[in-house]
Amino acid sequence: MNLNTPAFSSFTHDGLEIAFFDEGDPSGVPVLLIHGFASTANVNWVHPGWLKTLGDAGYRVIAIDNRGHGASDKPHDAEAYRPWVMAGDAIALLDHLGIPEANLMGYSMGARISVFAALANPHRVRSLVLGGLGIGMTDGVGDWDPIADALLAPSLEVVTHERGRMFRAFAEQTKSDRTALAACIRGSRDLVARSDMGKLDMPTLIGVGTKDDIAGSPQELAALMPEAEALDIPGRDHMLAVGDKVFKLAVLAFYARVAER
Repeated sequence: MNLNTPAFSSFTHDGLEIAFFDEGDPSGVPVLLIHGFASTANVNWVHPGWLKTLGDAGYRVIAIDNRGHGASDKPHDAEAYRPWVMAGDAIALLDHLGIPEANLMGYSMGARISVFAALANPHRVRSLVLGGLGIGMTDGVGDWDPIADALLAPSLEVVTHERGRMFRAFAEQTKSDRTALAACIRGSRDLVARSDMGKLDMPTLIGVGTKDDIAGSPQELAALMPEAEALDIPGRDHMLAVGDKVFKLAVLAFYARVAER
């Protein structure tokens, strides 16, 4: 685990201050990292070693704190968290940095945001890495209303829903704005049509832990796309797959193949 927090900057988009970091080799191929629900750029990408892994490999490593998370502004309106709205923040960050095209890598909710960004701006996305979300991208990942209820409960002790307890504990650990997160979970669940997944012809790697009971099959999602491959991350659940060494090595090998195209 790498706990060295990089320097964050911010820019304004859609009336909100959005925080980000821009690290690694400034002349390297840019990778834009988009974290998952209730996480942050630090928790998802710095602490598990992704910034070091990609930076050491010569990439320009950019990560956004999604609205409602980390150091970014935190609206309490669910409509502010539709996935295409948050995808607009990610593309606006590329605009702010003057980057015409980047590799996008998202985990869980960040994978959904990455897909919406690629559908709206395919010419800006060189490749996709989708972590922690398989066929749940198109078919859904279950009932998330109990998670919103858990986030708004008076204390963790009164939460009985298992997944709700997991996310409430995670939100407390990351000292998050739980009202903003409840709005986010209610607003960000739009599914992607299977036919739309088929329109994404950029190289794509889909990595899901073999013990992940949220994401759904990466193979089923990859089968919908013309240039996608699936990766099983052995023995990892939804929370632990993101920092796994197998995942990191597979992403580096994938990016090497993308560079040869």
